[in-house]
Amino acid sequence: MKVEKRECVLYDRDCIDCGECDICDLDPLKICDNCGKCLDIKDDAVIKIEKIILNDDE
Repeated sequence: MKVEKRECVLYDRDCIDCGECDICDLDPLKICDNCGKCLDIKDDAVIKIEKIILNDDE
């Protein structure tokens, strides 16, 4: 039976099952539950329009 090696998502090495990748970035005492607070995810998608360019040829 061959055990497949996984690559660590944080460091350039094989996974050693340390669990560091499961720790919340905002609260090191919490296991990540994919809440998205560290990504500043909003409930609605927002697009910021900085300028509108009109083509005078048309």
